[in-house]
Amino acid sequence: MRDGRLLVIGAGGHGRVAADCARATGTWPRIAFLDAGWPGLQTSGCWPVIGSDGDAISVLHASDEVFVAIGRSAPRRAWVQRLAEAGRIVATIRHPATIVSPNVEIGAGTLIVAGAVINIGTRIGSACIVNTGATIDHDCSIADGVHVCPGAHLAGDVKVGKDSWIGIGASIRHGITIGAGVTVGAGAAVVADLPDGVTAVGVPARPLRR
Repeated sequence: MRDGRLLVIGAGGHGRVAADCARATGTWPRIAFLDAGWPGLQTSGCWPVIGSDGDAISVLHASDEVFVAIGRSAPRRAWVQRLAEAGRIVATIRHPATIVSPNVEIGAGTLIVAGAVINIGTRIGSACIVNTGATIDHDCSIADGVHVCPGAHLAGDVKVGKDSWIGIGASIRHGITIGAGVTVGAGAAVVADLPDGVTAVGVPARPLRR
């Protein structure tokens, strides 16, 4: 067990999931939130809210770690970068009920939720979310800020660009490249490469007209 606290930025539903995953690891003796709703917001779930998110750098002790639980990719990634540049320890949280190969790289500030499976040779960037029951097969490359939503499945050798969102229950065929800032709709089946910035839906997935 670590000596310091884990302070979670963002006390909403995603923040509570992150705190719950952190609690399950038994790594941190104390967990608390920082949120813009403080001081009106005093608790979230069973954890205290002890300050504003704007206080994140100033309230951290040397032994503390911080985790950014903001759902939107770009702000989450920016916060992680800012904290790292300020010399703060950005936590990576992996629920113990996951299956992750020892030959997987996981960047700082990433959350791996219960039921996720990540296979050998995959690289997960910083500030990513691999959500409940998602699977990522061998040799995938997941860039910073990506969210792989609950029940989404990526076959081997898939590449996903920065800040993309793979919707709940989506499936990505082997060898597919998905650009940066892409949204893949819920339940979509991606069988062809997707360029940057598109929203793709359906089976097979097709980009919506701009």
